[in-house]
Amino acid sequence: MKSNKSIAISLGILSALFFAVAFVLNRSMSVEGGHWIWSSSLRFFWMVPFLLILVLSRKELKPLIKEMKQEPWQWILWSTIGFGIFYGLLTFAASYGPSWLVASTWQVTIVAGMLIAPIINKTNFKKAISFQALVFSIVIVWGVFFIQLSQAKSISINELLVGSIPVIVAAFAYPLGNRKMMQVSNGKLNALQRTLGMTIASLPFWILLSIYGVSINELPNESQIYQTLVVAVCSGVIATILFFTATDKVQKNERALASVEATQAAEVIFALIGEILILKIHLPDIYSIVGIFLVIMGMLLHSLKKEKVVVNKVQTQTH
Repeated sequence: MKSNKSIAISLGILSALFFAVAFVLNRSMSVEGGHWIWSSSLRFFWMVPFLLILVLSRKELKPLIKEMKQEPWQWILWSTIGFGIFYGLLTFAASYGPSWLVASTWQVTIVAGMLIAPIINKTNFKKAISFQALVFSIVIVWGVFFIQLSQAKSISINELLVGSIPVIVAAFAYPLGNRKMMQVSNGKLNALQRTLGMTIASLPFWILLSIYGVSINELPNESQIYQTLVVAVCSGVIATILFFTATDKVQKNERALASVEATQAAEVIFALIGEILILKIHLPDIYSIVGIFLVIMGMLLHSLKKEKVVVNKVQTQTH
């Protein structure tokens, strides 16, 4: 029988496939003239009814409401960071670069998750993160560097920075919001409940952003409405639940958690394939291919590495 880590990694890779849909369609909406404000906010408005039906069907809404009432401001704060800031910046970046570029830069989140872990858990850095895992993550960062080097040849430095810096900030916001919400819920909620809770708690942010969109005379077009629905189901519901389930399974093991977060590097190859098939882009040049190879290699090294220490038994949940 597979270990929790193996199952979690498999779920992480599967979630990366569905997450890649967001990168490709966000770029598609941008190319078609859709504003990033609606590419991001409409996704979360669509997510609420789908998640609500799923949670109600399992009779798990009351426990969620009870937990959210205990610490409402914590839920709003970390959900705004983990969902609002994270996704708003990703869709903004999609206006300035291809989906595979955004997806590759996004892999900085693997290192970000490792760096914030000791701060969140108030533990010693050496105990929380293995040197081996850090090296593997640096391989991924080098891959991102090569991909950025390739892109820098075709766009200005300003465009490269505008398309990259928001993604890097988002790369820290997502694991920060996710990990803090795992602490706040303290194992009392499953992945589906936590996804719905964070979606609801992030709604004030999306409502304010939408009001701003209307104030600057930017409204969603018909194609954008349909595409955000697809993104909401594939990335917002399916991928997020799969990823949260994966992180829940290893949340007591920081090193295994880092490996699960590293599976998101698979988004790069999935996004590249999707953009070639759907948006008919040209194949990446040699620098980008080397970068993508390093990103994928770093992910595989994370996934295949063996634990050298005995860790406490992980408390799992039934989802």
